[in-house]
Amino acid sequence: MSIVCGLPLIECVYCLGCARWAWKKCLYTAGHESENWGLATPEEFECVPRLCRIILAVYEEDIRNPVWAPPGGYGINPDWVVLRRDYEETQCRAPPYLIYLDHTNHDIVLAVRGLNLAKENDYAVLLDNKLGQTGFDGGYVHNGLLKSACWLLEAECDTLKELVEKNENYTLTFAGHSLGAGVVTLLAILAVQNRGKLGNMDRKNIRCYAIAPARCLSLNLAVRYADIINSVVLQDDFLPRTTTALEDVFKSLFCLPCLLCVMCIKDTCTMEEKRLKDPRRLYAPGRLYHIVERKPFRWGRFPPVVRTAVPVDGRFEHLVLSCNATSDHAIIWIERESQRALDILQNRDRIMEIPAKQRMERQKSVIKEHVEEHRAAIQRAVALDVPQAYSPSTYGTFQDGEGENSSRSVPVERSLIESSSARRMSWDNFVGRIFHTDESGHIVIKKS
Repeated sequence: MSIVCGLPLIECVYCLGCARWAWKKCLYTAGHESENWGLATPEEFECVPRLCRIILAVYEEDIRNPVWAPPGGYGINPDWVVLRRDYEETQCRAPPYLIYLDHTNHDIVLAVRGLNLAKENDYAVLLDNKLGQTGFDGGYVHNGLLKSACWLLEAECDTLKELVEKNENYTLTFAGHSLGAGVVTLLAILAVQNRGKLGNMDRKNIRCYAIAPARCLSLNLAVRYADIINSVVLQDDFLPRTTTALEDVFKSLFCLPCLLCVMCIKDTCTMEEKRLKDPRRLYAPGRLYHIVERKPFRWGRFPPVVRTAVPVDGRFEHLVLSCNATSDHAIIWIERESQRALDILQNRDRIMEIPAKQRMERQKSVIKEHVEEHRAAIQRAVALDVPQAYSPSTYGTFQDGEGENSSRSVPVERSLIESSSARRMSWDNFVGRIFHTDESGHIVIKKS
């Protein structure tokens, strides 16, 4: 009798718990995760709208007669486009891209477009992965994106090296959106580790901007490369927060709200400590820039605010149940809102009448703060005992678990001090394990 009476009580407690979770989840907004981050300055954020427009230009069939150009056009000179590659030219190993020589800003830009829903090969790149499958540089990365980045560097290293040598004072920037953001993230790491293939360019002159990126790096790599990799996320964008395998996401595309709810429950029930100590869990890469433009219980968009940090814990860990979760992923919206945010920052400077000398001092101060914040993030990772995974004797492996058996665990600080030449095989040997050249001279990925 007592058991029968106890059942309604258990059901009530269960229902109240579910109701409380649903209430808290519905009240959770994207602004909560970055509310304690610092505000970005116009100097550090200035390039984001420009790079978004260059990425948008990759989507165009004819840059001189654009279809999707934002108001005012892309602001790029078609004569400065060094080359463009479409799906046929990339052999479907990477999304279409272009190389742009920006003489105005002294910048060499390699821009990669995002996922094309009509192209099966883009899905093949994105879905070629089990979360944290591939061992790489002491951590884990997305398998398909690494293959694509390897192919892209091998295909264009000569062109980039020639541009770097002819334009010694220029920076080298990798920029991409969505799928392309993941590719350029791994490409930037490969470029840093193989600077000899790019004319021995200094690390400080190499940078990457991943716009609305997929989660593609383990936490130790995401923090260690935060000095060169920057991720830009607009408000509620779902992709940088998606921890479920992307294969499952696209299989459930027609019931995405159901999948998002299940993912929310799963993430809520996973302890923070367990997440941080999972070496194969992937994260949004590098330094994060979060564009916040909506507030809870208020309609419409507000003047956007850009917050930035190199977080370790609380790194876009929770999905936001929002009707804008997918629209905030669109590169058109990101370009528009990032330009609005930049205009607000620059207008504020003009109103305050900040002298040019003081702006230069502020820029130097921001660089110093970023270096200190990066160092603090690494120390925080060490304090939280975030796994360094395995220090690779090679660049990495496409075989699940090979890195675990071949290498031993080392602290984060030690891996930062060790020379890269002592920790990885040569580029030619690495590429030889993955690619071969067919009779027509095309680079082809070896069959496993």
